Amino acid sequence: MFFWVYDIPTLTLAILMAILFVGGTWLGILFISPILRVWLKSQEGINDLAGYALGAFGVFYGLLLGLLAVSTYQNAADLEGIVASESAGLASLWRDCDNYPEPTRTALQEKLRVYTANIVSGEWPAQRKGLMDPNGVKLATDFQKVLSRFKPADASEEILHAETMGAYGRMVEFRSKRIQNTNTGIPKVMWWVVAIGAVVNSTLILFFRMRFDVHLVIGGLLSFGVGMLIFLIVAMDYPFRGEVSIGPDRVKVVYDALMKPAAVVVP
Repeated sequence: MFFWVYDIPTLTLAILMAILFVGGTWLGILFISPILRVWLKSQEGINDLAGYALGAFGVFYGLLLGLLAVSTYQNAADLEGIVASESAGLASLWRDCDNYPEPTRTALQEKLRVYTANIVSGEWPAQRKGLMDPNGVKLATDFQKVLSRFKPADASEEILHAETMGAYGRMVEFRSKRIQNTNTGIPKVMWWVVAIGAVVNSTLILFFRMRFDVHLVIGGLLSFGVGMLIFLIVAMDYPFRGEVSIGPDRVKVVYDALMKPAAVVVP
């Protein structure tokens, strides 16, 4: 996969994809179609044959593109749910920590505050580049060490501590799922099939024998449709990359609402 495409603004990428597909088809109509006309001049009903071939191929190719589009959308929706669950887990963990006695309460909340801030400012920018921020693991471990050192003094603290450990485990689980899916996308072999299918689709368009301007319009429209479908798949393939991506907004809302230090008022 060419990850550099996610550095291009979405609108620019859509325009470039349209130019690539429509321009490629138009160049084929200009330079290759005349050669095909000479080669197939004795073939009767070439438009019917080309139409049958394009229709049959379009069914299978269109089905492939449709399934890939649905798959990428579903993957993005699932990851959005994981991020929502992780942010909810952070909020729940913060509230559990608020019930601990001092000085454990302050120590836990300070570790969790730094960890959450790093998700927004450290882990997410790294995810957009397909990388893993090592500080996230360290900060999560620091929080766990403080939590593990706490010794409950009575039954109520034992219940609280067990609930907090469970909330921490769920938060780590959602974090792991998010990180594991950072570079999960459509396999390269499927992209090869998509690319070859696009070439076959454009080639079949060249076999039609019709007026030049009509050929350009019909060929351009068909290629534009295929190009936009492929653009959609590319834009959603890696949900943490590019402009059409999952952002840290949910985590930031939790941080701003619960964890952000209050402003110090100087008299």
